[in-house]
Amino acid sequence: MNQDIIQQLKSELKNVKSLEDLKNLWREYLGKKGRLKLLVKELSGMPGEEKRKQGPLIQKAQKTAQELFDVKEKELSEDKLSRELKDQAEELDFAIPKIGHLHPLTKTIREMNNLFIGMGYSIMDGPEIETDEYCFQRMNVPADHPARDLQDTLYIKEPKYLLRTQTSSIEARLLEKYQPPFKVVSPGRVYRNEKVNKSNHFIFHHYQGVVVMEEVGLKDLFGTLTAMFKKMYGQEVIIRYRNKYYPEVEPGVGFDMQCFNCRGKGCSICKGVGWIEMGGAGIIHPTVMSMAGIDRKKWIGFAFAFGLDRLVMARYKITDIRTLMGGNLGYK
Repeated sequence: MNQDIIQQLKSELKNVKSLEDLKNLWREYLGKKGRLKLLVKELSGMPGEEKRKQGPLIQKAQKTAQELFDVKEKELSEDKLSRELKDQAEELDFAIPKIGHLHPLTKTIREMNNLFIGMGYSIMDGPEIETDEYCFQRMNVPADHPARDLQDTLYIKEPKYLLRTQTSSIEARLLEKYQPPFKVVSPGRVYRNEKVNKSNHFIFHHYQGVVVMEEVGLKDLFGTLTAMFKKMYGQEVIIRYRNKYYPEVEPGVGFDMQCFNCRGKGCSICKGVGWIEMGGAGIIHPTVMSMAGIDRKKWIGFAFAFGLDRLVMARYKITDIRTLMGGNLGYK
């Protein structure tokens, strides 16, 4: 009997949608004249043994019923509060107005990263405050090497600590720490005590690439660079490769792009030659490989470095490198 009442109560509670309806149902079961209260009155007419048996069962049924009502009341109260808050809430516009845009350097780095990731490369970074060992010595540039004269270094504490002059320092750390094979690119800011003009700055950016595998050569290097230029500047881009000395590679090549400003005729941007030097590359020098502890009989590699600022200038038709660091919001 008691269980039948509780089951019927559960069924009816499912259909209750408001606190007022719940209150009316509570009166029907637990009010003074409620179904469970009437069972208590019926106890007085029962024999002693039956009364002792049914009394605890009725009390348990009353307790269970009250718990069911409490749960339903909490559920309805929360729903009511939620509806009230929703009804009272104002429509807020979270569309934040656009007040800026990515710097051309940032956009170009991201595009190049995506391009090289698609070629199977990983991205690596390194410290801007470097040691002489990683910036020069491990790149086959000892203290008395004439190549030191080509880079007017900004020292933090001479001769050991300096602002890196090239992202080749990341290459040096990569070769020392990781076991081949690997393909890695590293964009980064570099520093030299340069005379500032339209095409040079004392703060600029490099984009370094390093590949070390069992079989790789100049054709792979040229293919990689050519693919990058065509992807960034279109199939009609004109580039050239020429022999050039770099201490960290042998053989070394310089790669140039026809001047975007004068189309090869000669102007102030290309200093009248019609070409802009975009970077250098070559097969990693045996000495560099040996200093990193890499077995030269098994592994061979190539490296390349772009002058990233010049890539950006060509891509966005920027004619003065100084504006890249000048906070000009006009470039979009």
